[in-house]
Order: sequence, then C-alpha cells, then structure tokens
Amino acid sequence: MVEEPPAGPSAGRPALRVAILTISDAGARGERADTSGDKIAEWVRRRGYAEAARCLVPDEVNRIVGELLRWADDDLADLILTTGGTGLTARDVTPEATRVVLDKEAPGIAEALRMTAYPRFPRAALSRGLAGVRGRTLIVNLPGSPGGVADGLAVLEGIVEHAVELVRGSRTEH
Repeated sequence: MVEEPPAGPSAGRPALRVAILTISDAGARGERADTSGDKIAEWVRRRGYAEAARCLVPDEVNRIVGELLRWADDDLADLILTTGGTGLTARDVTPEATRVVLDKEAPGIAEALRMTAYPRFPRAALSRGLAGVRGRTLIVNLPGSPGGVADGLAVLEGIVEHAVELVRGSRTEH
C-alpha cells in the first residue's frame, strides 16, 4: 500500500497563513458555539496551513470591515476565510462589508462555491458570498452553516494554493 503525502503546502514553501472570521450575532453574544469557524480551523490544520488569526464578530459592517482591513493591510494572512452573514436576512451584511475592502472581485470562486453545492442543496443559490483580493490577500466568504463551510472548503482545496500564489506574485504563469 502506497502512503499518500500529507495535504498542504509543497516542501520548501512556507505554510499558507489563514485567518478565520466568523460573523454571528448569536456567537458574539456567547449564545452559540462557533462550529463553522471550528470546521475551518480543523481544515487549516489538516492541510498543514498556519492559523494566523481568528475572531468572532457580530453582523455589523464596521466590525467586519475593521478585521478584514487589519488582517489584509497588515499582511497578517495570505487567505482570509469568513463564515456567516451571506444570506438574505436584514442582518446578513458580510458581502457588503467584504465589497468595501476588495481591490478586485474573483466572481468565479464565489460562483463555484454556490454551484458545486446547488445540485444537492438548491438553497446554496441563496448565498450572496463574495471572493476577491485586497492587496496581497485573498478573501473568501463562506456560508455560516458547518455543512456549507465543508462544501466550500472542498471547492477551495483544488484552487486556493494556486490562487494565493497568483495574488502574492510568487507565481505568474497560468
């Protein structure tokens, strides 16, 4: 039996630095466990990446924008994954907050996240999550449910390292 190499960055390259931002009013009040953020953190460890930062904030544009700006502008993370606040309720403001900080959007990533889950979970089409770049940081909005996060992370596994290499300028050929 041949052993598979561990998932994660190639030998000789530093670990991808991932920051995790959970957006949840109930979580911020201590009324709900951060199971979606935990799922992302587990994925980060399993992939051999480094958890650069983690924070839980309420569904408030200024709080979301503040964390995204700080993490991206201080070059704290190569990848920021948000979870929560991507739906259609009045309090779901993650896409609006994310759009404020992005230098450019990467709509294909957000579309892939929705459409991969859609065939077995049609409500995935209701997610308004965005993806894009600020400076040298890739930012991706994931849904707030653990299942939605798992679906999104499965999509990202095939593209995120290459995307980060392009954003950071370490790879320019396609």
